[in-house]
Amino acid sequence: MRTDSQPRPARSRRALAALAAVVLLAPVALAHPGERGAAVLLALTAVLVVVVALLPWPAGRITLTAAAGAVAGASLLVDLLYSGPYRLPAFWLPFEWLALLGVVFRAVRRLPDRWVGPVGGLVGLAAVVLPLRFALRTPQGGPAGPVIGVLLSLLPVLGAAGAGLYLRILDARRERAVAAARREQRLEVARGLHDFVAHEITGIVLEAQAGQLPGQEAEETAALLRRLEEAGLRALDSMDDMVGALRDPQGDRSTGAPTRRLGLADLPELVSRFGTTGGLRATVELTPEASGRLAGEAEATVYAVVLEALTNIRRHAPQATEVTVRVAPADDGSAVRVTVTDNGGPAVRRPLLRRRPGSGGTGLPGLTARAAAHGGTLTSGPVTPAGWQVVCVLPGR
Repeated sequence: MRTDSQPRPARSRRALAALAAVVLLAPVALAHPGERGAAVLLALTAVLVVVVALLPWPAGRITLTAAAGAVAGASLLVDLLYSGPYRLPAFWLPFEWLALLGVVFRAVRRLPDRWVGPVGGLVGLAAVVLPLRFALRTPQGGPAGPVIGVLLSLLPVLGAAGAGLYLRILDARRERAVAAARREQRLEVARGLHDFVAHEITGIVLEAQAGQLPGQEAEETAALLRRLEEAGLRALDSMDDMVGALRDPQGDRSTGAPTRRLGLADLPELVSRFGTTGGLRATVELTPEASGRLAGEAEATVYAVVLEALTNIRRHAPQATEVTVRVAPADDGSAVRVTVTDNGGPAVRRPLLRRRPGSGGTGLPGLTARAAAHGGTLTSGPVTPAGWQVVCVLPGR
């Protein structure tokens, strides 16, 4: 079992950088004594650039931005100040140039947005003009040599910068895709909590409040406890589904079975349960012509709309005695129209469920946006006589 704290790639890079430093410093001992100072300067500059190109960053408090800027500045400074023999840079120049290409690539790909332009440009400039360190000092050299050297250096620098930019764009796209997936997952969990768990908890609270009324018979109490148990189990099932979706958003991969999506076929059971726990007359009209007209996700939106409308009736219209849910083709036949109508009136006078700070107000707006995503509409408002209606229209497939 490995006990070191450094990852294997980082250790390999450090070992390679150390080996490169030894290789580049060794020829200094072979230099003429009068040229040894210039050889040390060239060797150390090349070693510095190679180390920055190979080591992982950040290293302690030193970031890639600082390291890349430092090596670019050092290389350009040596270009300006070097006064040794013109042949001496020939050995270290190729190593330094290749390392500068690597630094250009890493800078364009990894630096923060605010630094990628100035620091990446500075490193690229150092790589482009590096051949001039040799070409400008060649005796009897004309202008053609330096110009050719710069042009030959420019093309690889542009290639390294282009490769780094391409991978930077891919990285940014991947990060945006991951962020969007996480956001969608959070929204899916929030929808599940709001649509299913909150609905059942609302029912449990109302049943518990009703159970506190005096004069309860033993049979009524037993029925109430059974309904509370069933609602609690349904809330637990909903939370289990959400936890399962978080663990595996694609469903059960071992069996290939996706998480079940509620739809039109589940509305009769939902409305019947609502009527049983709400103490009012609740009916559902699901016309045969509406079946099969909506895609699975659109049917799930219909179920969520009906569930939200019923929950709002529980919360805000306790005086309602009748609720009707109707699903039928729209007038033009190209869409499905869902209506939830109650006779509780538009006013909220004495809701059974006490308001909590910061609660409510997000269900229907969220479902309006969800319906719009399917190309549909969601509206709500008073209807005569003394009622309230939620209408959702979704285009058929």
